Amino acid sequence: MCRDGTPSGSIERRKSIDNNIEVLKHIYDRFNARDIDGVLVVLSDDIAWANGMDGGYVHGHEAIREYWTRQWSVVSPHVEPVHFNKAADGSIVVEVRQSVRDLEGKPLQDQAHGLRDRMVGHVFHFQDGKIVRFDIQDTPS
Repeated sequence: MCRDGTPSGSIERRKSIDNNIEVLKHIYDRFNARDIDGVLVVLSDDIAWANGMDGGYVHGHEAIREYWTRQWSVVSPHVEPVHFNKAADGSIVVEVRQSVRDLEGKPLQDQAHGLRDRMVGHVFHFQDGKIVRFDIQDTPS
């Protein structure tokens, strides 16, 4: 117990959650700056990353690098975290405003891939301070 009566374990969990949220803010900043290495540094080597364009997952750093390089060659996405929430399973769910433009900055129309302007949920699973899995989910309307 801490002096204020708070169980010490809950303080450690709160610090861990706060640290994870800071990691996620870093990821969004680096993704929007197109700094792949700046994101990869906080991902586990064998991460499973949701493929928002084609569905399924890509696995590992090189697959993520290839996925984003291909994605950024056809569209210009921007993701803005709006709200961070800890889920019951310990993951962190981020409500995200996703904007997708063509390479000239114009809104997309009639695109064939799964990327479009919308609110989405990004779900991050952490282990030992690194992200081990990333999922995409719809947000409640």
